Amino acid sequence: MSARSHRTGPSANRRILTAVAGLATVGALVAAMPAGSPEARERSHGHGRTVDVQLLSFNDFHGNLQPPSGSGGRVTHTNPDGTTRTIDAGGVEYLATHLRDAREGNRYSVTAAAGDLIGATPMLSGLFHDEPTVEALNKLDLDVSSVGNHEFDEGARELARIQDGGCHPTEGCYEQGKEFKGADFPYLTANVTHEKSGRPLLDPYFVWKKNGVKIGFIGVTLEGTPDIVNAEGIKGLTFGDEIEAINKYTKILERKGVKAIVALLHEGGAPASSSYNYDCDSPGPGDGISGPIVDIAKKVSPQVDALVTGHTHQAYACTVPDPSGKPRTVTSAASAGRLYTDTTLTYDRRTKDVVRTSVESANHVVTRDVPKAADMTQLIDRWNTLAAPVANRPVGHVSADIENPAAPERPLGNLIADAQLEALAPADKGGAQLALMNPGGIRAPLTYTASGAEGDGVVTYGEAFTVQPFTNMMNVVDLTGAQLITALQQQVSGSNQGSPKILQVSEGFTYTLDMTKTGADRVVTGSVKLNGAAIDPAKTYRVAMNEFLTGGGDGFSVLKEHRNKVVGASDLDVFIAYLAAHSSASAPLAPPATGRITVVK
Repeated sequence: MSARSHRTGPSANRRILTAVAGLATVGALVAAMPAGSPEARERSHGHGRTVDVQLLSFNDFHGNLQPPSGSGGRVTHTNPDGTTRTIDAGGVEYLATHLRDAREGNRYSVTAAAGDLIGATPMLSGLFHDEPTVEALNKLDLDVSSVGNHEFDEGARELARIQDGGCHPTEGCYEQGKEFKGADFPYLTANVTHEKSGRPLLDPYFVWKKNGVKIGFIGVTLEGTPDIVNAEGIKGLTFGDEIEAINKYTKILERKGVKAIVALLHEGGAPASSSYNYDCDSPGPGDGISGPIVDIAKKVSPQVDALVTGHTHQAYACTVPDPSGKPRTVTSAASAGRLYTDTTLTYDRRTKDVVRTSVESANHVVTRDVPKAADMTQLIDRWNTLAAPVANRPVGHVSADIENPAAPERPLGNLIADAQLEALAPADKGGAQLALMNPGGIRAPLTYTASGAEGDGVVTYGEAFTVQPFTNMMNVVDLTGAQLITALQQQVSGSNQGSPKILQVSEGFTYTLDMTKTGADRVVTGSVKLNGAAIDPAKTYRVAMNEFLTGGGDGFSVLKEHRNKVVGASDLDVFIAYLAAHSSASAPLAPPATGRITVVK
């Protein structure tokens, strides 16, 4: 057993952490990509002028302690002949084994993440405010992470508790005699500051040290975080420009003698292929990737040696030129613990910097054909025992999978919008005439095949929770017809023009999207109808939606202009009540038909 590196941060009140790496081999590492295993890429520089530092990284874990189900638990591999195959992947029991095996033989190894480790989590984690996930990440020997937007799902105060520990302020401690210890690793918030003081919410950077080797990590989340989290939880905070924050703290680290620097950035890109082993440097460096991360990478200081990214849930290990034209590695390991990235940083002891031309990086599949890590199995079993009385309770029945595909109109989106309308239509509940649901709030499909012992077709509370884990409160508000039409236009314009966010709508609300046009013109205004009648721009309508949308989330700024708000039950309670009312073992709920949104291509 070897001592882990000493951790230091700039805040005087940040506790100094020393841990011991679990380096025992748990099982044989199964390498699933042709680029070769980490062992094949080990070097023997040892005590010479240069040493190889192994950087293991992942992102967007979202509390997936157990293997994700369905397509969310697979990755696509492209074979040499161009055909593809899918590989079952993920689950913290397997992730732990892969990471521990990857560290074998590497004297210098650091593990980092790029945010969204918690939030939007399955019930096993979400029911306990993600304490199980943080406990698992501690056991994984995670050294450092940036925050992501989902770290703010329950607000800044809860994020502080996640970092520093303590029992939940309202629910208390979940196990008698045990207090939540918080994260052993620092969460970094270089571009999240207090409005009044300008000081970072948490540490902006972290320096990893071992035997004279020093690597600085700067962590930021996307500047647009306020647009995609509940506004109430981040009052008093400012989310600054990612590039400015990284460049600012790069200069500070350099003044402190730290010249090897990695940026952990919760913003990402879109590779041209969904295969995890796609060569995004073909035909030239970075040619196979697009999106916000490309522009950011081209402007971040050349002193930064690598960018570990996230948010888009995509897999890539690309080379994007820095502002001086030098190649620089930009990586992302998909999501849900299905992949991890292994990057070799060759550190020059004389210059105290990374030899950029020697940087190597590749994504590896967290396959499920390795032994499970026993400590993770024990953790899952312990929390499952606590969750079982709630999680296994049947709440409904379905006759088939109710999917949540990446399409403008989704069967599960229709179901959720209908549930919200039914719950909030009564006059004493708000008098809703239609409902709007944000697509990003739907986190998983409802599957027919049993996930446990409940039987096929049975929907448990845990499964319903996984579909809608945010427990946003429902609102009913006044919007004019003109505001409704503007909201539809904001789906495909402004901040959503490049990546449309199509609201899911309740039965009776219909319109046409003409995707041959651009921006707001994609919404055919004359086609917007409620129960067959054209929407009157001057008329007022009662609209049900969750508090995320009424706060203007996802770029729907016009929804903040609502009036006469009535607060209802949570979106999860509304969803469960609908399942109970409309399904039974003898009459299961069928997938709702589509046709509310007509798409012209």
